[in-house]
Amino acid sequence: MMKAQTKTFGLCVDNADYQASLILGKVYRVLPDPRAAKDDLVRIVDESGEDYLYHRDHFVFVDFPPAVKKKILALERTA
Repeated sequence: MMKAQTKTFGLCVDNADYQASLILGKVYRVLPDPRAAKDDLVRIVDESGEDYLYHRDHFVFVDFPPAVKKKILALERTA
C-alpha cells in the first residue's frame, strides 16, 4: 500500500491499454483521492477531460514552480 499522492501532476510513462485516454510523455493533472491511493491508484484528468482512476505505475509524479503550475492549469481550462 502506497501513501497518498501529493504531487499535482503526473507524467505518463506507460499508456498500455489506454492509448485513447493517455498520451506518452504528456503531463496530466492529479486530483487528490486518498481512498484510491490505498489501492495504488491515482485520479487523473485524462484526454476525455474527465477524471478516472489509473494505476500509479503509469506515471512519474512531478510538481512545478507556482508560475508554471498556473500556466499548465490555464491551458487545461482552454482545451
